[in-house]
Amino acid sequence: MDLSNLKPALGSVKHNTRIGRGPGSGKGGTSTRGHKGAKSRSGYSRKIGFEGGQMPLQRRLPKFGFKNINRVEYKAINLDLIDALAEAKNLQKIGVEELRAAGYIRRGQLVKILANGAIKHAITVEANAFSAAAQAAIEAAGGTAQKI
Repeated sequence: MDLSNLKPALGSVKHNTRIGRGPGSGKGGTSTRGHKGAKSRSGYSRKIGFEGGQMPLQRRLPKFGFKNINRVEYKAINLDLIDALAEAKNLQKIGVEELRAAGYIRRGQLVKILANGAIKHAITVEANAFSAAAQAAIEAAGGTAQKI
């Protein structure tokens, strides 16, 4: 064996079919593109949502609503959950860090305390927002509600 008789293994090299090179090749004429129409032209690319000229779905459906860019999204935490957490971990102060450590909120989430349930212990609660009823319930139990 030497350099003069080296060749690739059988079937490892595949040559691309050359289309549009005359009728003798068997791939001339329409060059495998069929007859006429947009798909037979060079540079054709179908637009996203194109339905063959029919009015596309995104134009048939009506527009409605809007998204308020100034909306502030809070994670709602109820008083019964705060009370249960304080009792389970024997806490006097519950803030965002304690709620995150317990797995109730993710990092960077804003917390709003809501008045669902009852609170029995005098706890200092720190949160980004309170409902009026929740704040009143915390203070009625002898605790304090502090806004961050």
